[in-house]
Amino acid sequence: MKLGHVLALTASLAAGSAFMQLASTQPAAAQQTESALYDITKSGTLRVCQYPSYYSISYRNPKTGEIEGIDADLSKELAKELGVELEIVESSFGTFIADLQADKCEIGMFGVGATLKRAQAVAFSDPYLLTSIYAVGRKGGKIESWEDIDQEGNKVAVTLGSYIEPFMKSYLKNAEVVTVAPPATREGELMANRADVIMTDYPTAIKVTDEFDWAVTIEPNETLRLTPYSYVVRQGDQIWLNYVNLFVKTIKLDGRLKFFAEKNKLGPIVAP
Repeated sequence: MKLGHVLALTASLAAGSAFMQLASTQPAAAQQTESALYDITKSGTLRVCQYPSYYSISYRNPKTGEIEGIDADLSKELAKELGVELEIVESSFGTFIADLQADKCEIGMFGVGATLKRAQAVAFSDPYLLTSIYAVGRKGGKIESWEDIDQEGNKVAVTLGSYIEPFMKSYLKNAEVVTVAPPATREGELMANRADVIMTDYPTAIKVTDEFDWAVTIEPNETLRLTPYSYVVRQGDQIWLNYVNLFVKTIKLDGRLKFFAEKNKLGPIVAP
């Protein structure tokens, strides 16, 4: 077969393949006629699920009653981009999936770790933060290094429903894992001496050691359970997920993500 005929045949096959791909995607796109994006712009309100006890992310300041942190700031930015009012719906790591599925909010914005298990029930945006696991203990306490943690008699506090909870239950072989359900907090258990150490992420480790002079951060000897933090929406709404992903890309490019991360002392864990 001549080269010209080969090129013509190749082009014909490529065009046919492209047509088939386009034809296969068009019905799927055409099927979605409803989206949270349309509901938000129509109602004029963006409902955001947040856990109000998450230091540096979405923490209610007891003095002002206002929720502070990077996602407190960025949820306002998202509402501004949409041209709507912001409504905060209190949630938690143990309930946010049910809250989304029950249509209590259109999006979760409180540093939710994107895990494969959670992705079976909800959809995650592109990551905006990336963190490892750290421990926070008491100065002068019996735990001074990472090697001291996994010992008989030690109590290690984790938050119910967090990605850290199942990981630490499999990681620790000797210490007792204490699961803390909201409204109780790991920090409260540590302050009350009901836990010897708490397992947390970078945001909480930084905030706790900043606010309490008795607290000390204990770093692992290696990166431990590196986890992307993303925004979370209901499954099956590609239009809304596309918008949220574009928002994440936009705040990375225009500097808002970096600005609010540094404002809340989270600059080192901004996702690329």
